[in-house]
Amino acid sequence: MADAKIRLYVDHPLAGGQSVPLTEDQARYLFAVMRLQPGALVLLFNGRDGEWLAEVAETGKRGGRLVCQSQTRPLQAPPDLWLVFAPVKKARTDFIVEKAVELGVARILPVQTQFTNSERLRADRQQAHAVEAAEQCGATFVPEVVELQPLDRLLAGWSADRRILWCNEAKAGVATALAGQPAGPWAILIGPEGGFSDRERAKLAALPQVVEASLGPRILRAETAALAALTLWQAALGDWK
Repeated sequence: MADAKIRLYVDHPLAGGQSVPLTEDQARYLFAVMRLQPGALVLLFNGRDGEWLAEVAETGKRGGRLVCQSQTRPLQAPPDLWLVFAPVKKARTDFIVEKAVELGVARILPVQTQFTNSERLRADRQQAHAVEAAEQCGATFVPEVVELQPLDRLLAGWSADRRILWCNEAKAGVATALAGQPAGPWAILIGPEGGFSDRERAKLAALPQVVEASLGPRILRAETAALAALTLWQAALGDWK
């Protein structure tokens, strides 16, 4: 395993002796860029079957084949935690998605609010970014990035048993707000740079699932708020305890 320095996400079942075909892009990366030869070792994961050590069996310009040898780690699924956030500028949205994968979330849900500055977000691009983050940080699970949707629509279909940690600067700190709260299904809600509108605030405050909390005395940028909230929730109710 010491020679396996490359981790690769594949959309294919993984098991002992399993043959794994490569896409053209994957083959180009492994054989043209990294210059792997038959017999080289690669770590594979698919978000379902854990991490596997695989050997290069066939190489080609437009494809190739790996064969799984042994499982190196089982699937490590994150807590049932969603991140709901209003997209910001491209590089900062990329940062939010990347750090959400590293810190451990089960689902990423971009939402359009009244004051959201970025009106477009390609879910397929952010999903690819989530895969890349998982490859780099050693994660065996890749959260789904859903299509951008209006906040009102998301809240209209919200499950009664999933609590929402709403990062609201007007309330008590997160540690106090989460004290005594149960684990289970949760979501963290991060607003846009301009904050939520009065109508959105009233709607959120009326939801029985909502737990309001401040992230401290300083005003945080959206990506910093997401990072801080995820960290504090994981320490209090997640798998960091």
